[in-house]
Amino acid sequence: MTKAPFTHALITGASSGIGEALAHKLGKAGVGMVLVARRKERLDAIAAQYANCEVLAADLTTDAGVGAVLTRLRDSTRTPIDLVVNNAGFGTSGNFADADPERLSNEVSLNINALMRIAHEAIRQMQPRGRGYLLNVSSIASFQAGPGLAVYSATKAFVTSLTEALYEELRGSGIRVTALCPGLTHTEFQSISNTSGLGVPGLVNKSLTAVSTFAPRGLARRIAGFATRLR
Repeated sequence: MTKAPFTHALITGASSGIGEALAHKLGKAGVGMVLVARRKERLDAIAAQYANCEVLAADLTTDAGVGAVLTRLRDSTRTPIDLVVNNAGFGTSGNFADADPERLSNEVSLNINALMRIAHEAIRQMQPRGRGYLLNVSSIASFQAGPGLAVYSATKAFVTSLTEALYEELRGSGIRVTALCPGLTHTEFQSISNTSGLGVPGLVNKSLTAVSTFAPRGLARRIAGFATRLR
């Protein structure tokens, strides 16, 4: 990876999957990082590999967890964050009427509310500096209703729509906003959401390495195409 156009990144959902892959890519490029996820031991293992790397263990389905991230973004005594990767999220598969409503509420809290609040604070902190980058991780599921993944698809439609609106609002401000919309990627997401048995062709399973190369610059939306399998 060539020298990054930012110096300090905050990544949510950094303990596994796409978030972890992006953390390694940025860490190898010398970018300072704040790694956010629930599982501190996993974050510690990643952070130990890179200099200038903070760990922030937080459950973003809770107000306290989101509040901890907002506090770090506002902290003027520490290195300002000029890249925010809103990656944390999960899905629930199966018929909507059969799903646990509490789980669905947590899914909406994480995929929509936490992402929105973090994006809002990130932009407010970047505006006085006149520069910054916000990457919201969405999904190709955002472009079509997904029976069996009804709430997940709806939350990702929100992410893509919000991102495209923010892109227009912030045009010319020096703050770049992009929605990364990967296809199905071999991560823990599949086991957590129970989507591994949906019969999706292997062609659409993405390599984490391939997906993590899509750190796009200046685009409202970037779709990670049907590239490779996990390798």
